[in-house]
Amino acid sequence: MSRYSTLILFIAIVVGGGLAIGYLTAPGEWYAGLDKPSFNPPGWIFGPVWTLLYIAIALAGWWVWEHRRQSVAMKIWWIQLALNFIWSPVFFSAHQIGLALSVIVALLFAIIAFIVTTWERERAAAVMFIPYAAWVGFASVLNASIFIIN
Repeated sequence: MSRYSTLILFIAIVVGGGLAIGYLTAPGEWYAGLDKPSFNPPGWIFGPVWTLLYIAIALAGWWVWEHRRQSVAMKIWWIQLALNFIWSPVFFSAHQIGLALSVIVALLFAIIAFIVTTWERERAAAVMFIPYAAWVGFASVLNASIFIIN
C-alpha cells in the first residue's frame, strides 16, 4: 500500500469513525434535560471542532505509522482512538456520566502520553495533538461538571 493510500485509510478510519459514532450517539432528550454548567458551549460547535481534531488525529497517526509502526507511540495512538470512540456511546447512549468521566480522563492521559512519546522523534505528530489535548482537557472539566450537578 502506498503512503498516500495509507493516509487516506487513516483519514477514513478516524474521521469516518468519529463522524459515524457522533451521528449514532447524537445528544437527544436525555442530554437536553441535564443541568449543564454556564461554560457549556453551544451544540453547533462540537461537529466542526471534532472534524478538525479528527483530521489532526489521523495525520498524526499516519505520520507515526510511516516512521515507527511498532513503536510505543503507535500503540498509544490506537489506545487513544479506542478511548475516543468509546466515550460518546458511554455518555450519550448508556447515560453513564461517571463512567464517561473515567473514559475521558484516561483519554486525556493517553493523549498526553502520545505527545510525550512523539516529542523527540515525531515532533509534527506531537504538535498536532496539542489542540486535541486542550479540547479533551476542557471536555473533561465539562463532563466532570455535568456529573457533579446532575
